[in-house]
Amino acid sequence: MTARIRISFSIFFLVTSIPVFAQVLGKVGSLLSADRTAARLSVTEGPHAALLSVVDKNTTFFTPSPVNALDYLNERPNIPDVLTWKPTYAAVAKSMEWGITAGPLSFQRVGAIKRYGEYLAVWRRDRKGNWKIDLRAQIEHKGGNEEPELHYIEPDDKDYTKFRTKERIQQRKEIVVSNDQLLSAVLKSDASIAYGEFLADDARFYFPWKTPIIGKKAILEFVKKQDMAIQAESLVANRSYSGELAYSYGEATVATAAETLKCNYVRIWQLQPDFQWRVIIEMLFER
Repeated sequence: MTARIRISFSIFFLVTSIPVFAQVLGKVGSLLSADRTAARLSVTEGPHAALLSVVDKNTTFFTPSPVNALDYLNERPNIPDVLTWKPTYAAVAKSMEWGITAGPLSFQRVGAIKRYGEYLAVWRRDRKGNWKIDLRAQIEHKGGNEEPELHYIEPDDKDYTKFRTKERIQQRKEIVVSNDQLLSAVLKSDASIAYGEFLADDARFYFPWKTPIIGKKAILEFVKKQDMAIQAESLVANRSYSGELAYSYGEATVATAAETLKCNYVRIWQLQPDFQWRVIIEMLFER
C-alpha cells in the first residue's frame, strides 16, 4: 500500500468517526466539551484560571461551606498548585439550559503528596449560551479505584411544558423541596428504608473517604454495613426549566457505627417515567 493510499484511509476513518461520536454524545456533548476544556486549561494555565473561566456572579462553590465562587476566586485562595479532573458522568435537561457532570479528580501542592477525590458540578447556560457552573462540590478519598466508563443521560425529544410566570416556576421548585424534606424526614428514622424508596436503580453515592458507590443495591448494602443514621436539613433547591432534572442541598449529621460526621449534602433528582422523583446522585461531604 502506497503512502498516499495509507493517508487517504487514515483521513477516511478520522472523518467518518466524527459523526458517530457526535451521534453518541448528542446534546450532552456540548456540556462535556465545556467541562473538558476547563480541565485542559487547569493543566496548561493552572487551576485558578480554569475555575475562573467557568464561573460567574451566581456560581456557588462548597469550600466546604457554600460561598460565592467569583468572590472566592478573586480573593486568590490557597487552592492546589495542580488540579486535574475528568467527567465520567453527564446529564443534560431537555431545555438544554441545565446539566450535571461528575467524575474523579486529583490535586497536589508543590512538595506534597497527590490527593484524590470526586467532584460534582451542576451547570447552566448564561445569556450568551455559554456553560457556567451553578454549584460545585467535592469529596476526598484515598484513590485506587478503577476509572469508570463514561455514563451519560441524553434528553429525549419529547416536548415539555414551557412555564412563563415566576409563580409557576417557584411552585415547581417547591415540589423538589417537598421531596427533599420528605426524604430527610424518613432518613431520621431509617436510612435504608429512605434510600430504598427514593434512590434510582442506577444512583451514585459519594461519601467522605470512599470511592463512588454505584447502584441502588450497592448503596443500600453500604448504608446497612455502616449502620448509618442521617439527620438532614434542606436549604436550597432548583430545577431545570424543562422540569425533569433538579438539585437540592443542605446540611446533615451522619452517624455511623464508627463516627459522627457534620456534613453538607447535594442531591441530584430526576423525574422518572412513573412521574416519581428519584435521587440519581447524592454527595455527602464534611463541613
